[in-house]
Amino acid sequence: MKLYDGGRAPNPRRVRVFLAEKGIDVPIEPVDIGAMAHKSEAFTAINPLQRLPALVLDDGTVLTESIAICRYFEALRPEPALFGSGAKDIALVEMWQRRIELHLLAAIQAVFRHTHPSMQAFEQTQIPQWAEVNKPRVTDFLALFDRELGHRRFAASDAYSVADITGMIAIDFMKPAKLAVPAELKNIARWYAEVSARPSANA
Repeated sequence: MKLYDGGRAPNPRRVRVFLAEKGIDVPIEPVDIGAMAHKSEAFTAINPLQRLPALVLDDGTVLTESIAICRYFEALRPEPALFGSGAKDIALVEMWQRRIELHLLAAIQAVFRHTHPSMQAFEQTQIPQWAEVNKPRVTDFLALFDRELGHRRFAASDAYSVADITGMIAIDFMKPAKLAVPAELKNIARWYAEVSARPSANA
């Protein structure tokens, strides 16, 4: 088994944090995204979509998409349960993981990819207007998330989950996107301080 990793990029980092929470060690092969190594012929043979991370199993099966990889490891080692326990909790974790991924992380990525100079080679055509469209989407979702966190400790419930991993990484990615969490969102500040203090956050 080998995990092809993309450094500080959000999706590879999601898998590393997840593995750290599980206490699972996997051999890692770094792929230099900045040097466009993910577009090399060798890596394209592993993942034709040229995206990271990618997990190659011992039988040659290749798993891509960070949450699919996390689900694989959840099935291998169910505890601690990071996708929820019981029908309702599993559904709530799935709901909040998806909400945070679609309405926060994806919007932040859109701002970053269409404004940051380093992304010109990746996007070929940056569209600054699309970044501007997504900026209020980020702030609107943060306000909603802050209200929700007034009712519970973590993103989906009072138990830490993969939704918190996605949320923490989204907040961290705001810095290179030149975005900031509004100071008045105290519940997010409380939650972020707790999740980012976990040892896994350094993975």
